[in-house]
Amino acid sequence: MSSEHASAIWATGKRKSSIARIRLQPGDGAIVVNRRPLDAYFGRETSRMIVHQPFEVTSTQQRYRVDVNVRGGGVAAQAVAIRHGITRALLQADPDLRISLKKAGFITRDSRKVERKKYGRHKARKRPQYSKR
Repeated sequence: MSSEHASAIWATGKRKSSIARIRLQPGDGAIVVNRRPLDAYFGRETSRMIVHQPFEVTSTQQRYRVDVNVRGGGVAAQAVAIRHGITRALLQADPDLRISLKKAGFITRDSRKVERKKYGRHKARKRPQYSKR
C-alpha cells in the first residue's frame, strides 16, 4: 500500500437519508464532493459554509484534503451529512478537538427522519377533512 493511502482517515456522516463517506488526508484544504469541487457541487453559499464549519471551529483550515462521496437526500441534508463525516474524521485525526466540536454540536448525529404515512391519513399526520353534515 502506498504512503498516501496509509495516512488517509475514513469516516461516515449521516443526515435524513443522506450518507457521506469522507476521506481525510493531509493536504492543501481542497474539498472534492463526488469528483467535483465543493463550489461546483453546492450552488448555495449556506451549504458550502456548513461543510467548512468543522475546520473553522477547530482552526484547521488548509491542513487537510477532503474527498467526499455522498448520496441520497436533498442538498441541505447532504451538506449536514458531510459536516458530520468531516467531524468524525477530525476526531480520529486529533482527539483533542473533541471539546470544541462537541460545544458546536457537530458530533451528535441529527436522527430526525421522515415519518411514515399512516392509513386513514392523507400524510403522516394530516387528517381527512371533517364534515359536519
